[in-house]
Amino acid sequence: MNPVSVSKLTTHIVLLFENDATLRDVSVLGEVSNWKRAASGHIYFNLKDAGATLSAVMWKSSANAHTWLPREGDQIVAHGYVGVYPERGAYQLYANRIQPAGRGQLYAEFERLKAKLQQERLFEQERKRPIPVQPRRIGVITSRDAAALRDILRVLAMRWPLVEVIVFSTLVQGGEAPGQIVAALERAAAYSERIAPLETLILARGGGSIEDLWAFNDERVAYAIASSPLPVIAGVGHETDFTIADFVADLRAPTPSAAAAAVAPDRAEVRTRLMNAAAAMGQGLLERIGRERREVEAAHQRLARAHPQRLIDVRRQSMDDRLRRLDAAMRLRLSRARERTDATAQRLEALSPLQVLARGYSIVQRNDGKVITGPSQTKPGEPLTVRAAGGAYAVVVRDAPGQA
Repeated sequence: MNPVSVSKLTTHIVLLFENDATLRDVSVLGEVSNWKRAASGHIYFNLKDAGATLSAVMWKSSANAHTWLPREGDQIVAHGYVGVYPERGAYQLYANRIQPAGRGQLYAEFERLKAKLQQERLFEQERKRPIPVQPRRIGVITSRDAAALRDILRVLAMRWPLVEVIVFSTLVQGGEAPGQIVAALERAAAYSERIAPLETLILARGGGSIEDLWAFNDERVAYAIASSPLPVIAGVGHETDFTIADFVADLRAPTPSAAAAAVAPDRAEVRTRLMNAAAAMGQGLLERIGRERREVEAAHQRLARAHPQRLIDVRRQSMDDRLRRLDAAMRLRLSRARERTDATAQRLEALSPLQVLARGYSIVQRNDGKVITGPSQTKPGEPLTVRAAGGAYAVVVRDAPGQA
């Protein structure tokens, strides 16, 4: 028998592998060991069980499509095909899809990270921030081509079309998704600080299996949400889906659409509240106007009572009353004085010398007005004045006093 070269034999073996239908599409159950990611992004590992070990490789393109990747010692089911690597003359599994051997493994990892972050108090309600109402500008972190984004925009346009939406596109599934989500959170914070303020962020993805949502169970994403300077609403998966991002976020919404509803008010409700508020304000305004009008009228009345003209009128009337009383008092006093004067005049008249003269008596006076009461007070030739009732006339004394 002629010998064959190594290359020919290897080529024959390769053909045998390629022509075996079982080896071209196979799923292998085993424990991961020697898990290594090369600088190129390709992953090399072994699958083993109690009886054998199988080398395996996963190219970068397939690895990047996975949100969840195993760790050393995990039990997995690796799907792909078995081929020969000619340079080493070894067969290996070329894996294109990996999933845990049972979901319990993923849930165990989920519970492990959940317990760790809970211990670090990242889930505490006290550290979570309120979501602003009636925002003017929000950021949405999701895939630009995802149905979740369309749902969010539809709900926002229906409920609150005034809000401006800034989309920070990122992968939401695959090995590169956690890093891109972290970077998108950082870009949103920088945009808010340097370009235009954002009031809230929505981190969203549609529903899927636990493997599909695994990027939102990544520790790096959890810390990025917790350290975000902006409030974060998580709208990941369906209502029954819970991820680590839901627990860390400031608000958890059951779906992307619910996240949009949580960040934006319903314009119909706002319109109703505004109409009710306007009606209440109008009624309150009417009541206040009524109160103010009554107060103004009362103030006018008080002002009228305190007006200087009123005081002048009161003083004028008081002065008129006093003048009338003074006039009456003066008239009374004059009347009484007249009565007294008349009485005195009557008494004086009764005592007047003229009354005596009227009865026939006369008064003799010297020229100096001194009254002569007897002859002894005169001397012959002395001129005298005799005052009688009918008038006065002059006389001259002829005889000496005592002579007939």
